[in-house]
Amino acid sequence: MNPLLQKLQPYPFERLRQLFAGVTPPANLRPISLGIGEPKHPTPAFIEKALMENLAGLAVYPATGGEPALKQAGAGWLARRYGLKVDPATQLLPVNGSREALFAFAQTVVDPANDAVVVCPNPFYQIYEGAALLAGATPFYAPSDPARNFAIDWDQVPDAVWARTRLLFVCSPGNPTGAVMPLEEWKRLFELSDRYGFVIASDECYSEIYFRDEPPLGGLQAAAQLGRSDFRRLVAFTSLSKRSNVPGLRSGFVAGDAAILKQFLLYRTYHGGAMSPVVQAASVAAWNDEAHVVDNRALYRQKFAEVTPVLAEVMDVALPDAGFYLWAGVEGSDESFARDLLAQYNVTVLPGSYLAREVAGRNPGTGRVRMALVADTAECLEAAQRIARFVRERRALR
Repeated sequence: MNPLLQKLQPYPFERLRQLFAGVTPPANLRPISLGIGEPKHPTPAFIEKALMENLAGLAVYPATGGEPALKQAGAGWLARRYGLKVDPATQLLPVNGSREALFAFAQTVVDPANDAVVVCPNPFYQIYEGAALLAGATPFYAPSDPARNFAIDWDQVPDAVWARTRLLFVCSPGNPTGAVMPLEEWKRLFELSDRYGFVIASDECYSEIYFRDEPPLGGLQAAAQLGRSDFRRLVAFTSLSKRSNVPGLRSGFVAGDAAILKQFLLYRTYHGGAMSPVVQAASVAAWNDEAHVVDNRALYRQKFAEVTPVLAEVMDVALPDAGFYLWAGVEGSDESFARDLLAQYNVTVLPGSYLAREVAGRNPGTGRVRMALVADTAECLEAAQRIARFVRERRALR
């Protein structure tokens, strides 16, 4: 067996199952889960229709590089959304969802020789860590600043670490905090990449769920604004899962540095990363339509507008910049909070400490919980009201 598998940490949801072992929630309250970031809004009918109309694609092997129509649809979306011009033949590659691609990308980019390092934010999406470990690299957890909505303090990464870094994972809008990286932060990362030669993987799967008038800045967009139109050492990852409410479609694309994507395509050819022609057809329809994305964003805006004030009365929580999570501060242990909430009110939330690693005696997720507002407004509002009662009752007992 691959000995690197022994280095993998239990996934957050496995830890959550262990935490909840032996808990019997009240039977008179229906279960409500805010624990997993799985979109629950209905899949648009036109995407389902595109799937059904293209079932003949099941009879052929797909090309790993993707059909021209899909690559053009992705390039067209980048032009409309970010004002970018990319070559769909060389600067864009379809992938089976951003999670699969983020993991495979590390296996392509990282040379484990010379004690390679992969830098990721802390808290973070655990795929970054697992991808680094199975690529034979050492993860380095860049510290976050709670005073800046857990934005990463890149200046706290030592020069000696940057010198060994082969890959940097960034996530904007962030999971779990919803923080969006501004242009100056991107400029700083590009300067570091130029100095030390590492590749930047920009995870942008939450880019289309936002609450301000200005849409979140993308990594490729930032590069273009700073005169880096070749996107050197930068690849952005996007997905239809959240944007179009199709998590089961497993469809997205990566775009950026053509030289890197050429090598990524080579890896994927051997890895078996081709997307089904049926999924490609549905994806073309999804990328070419924006009306359903606007409607979806409006649903999230209404939901967060109703839910956030209820929780803000009793918790340290505020409307995020983007994404569909609330990153809430709790009194005492985040694990105890989650366990007791399930036991008393049949609501599931994820302890924040499960989404981070302890560094220098501090876990930046400790004392917080992540709440995924993915169900409909009524269910999320009911969950928020239960949580508010739970917090008030808990305080009264102290």
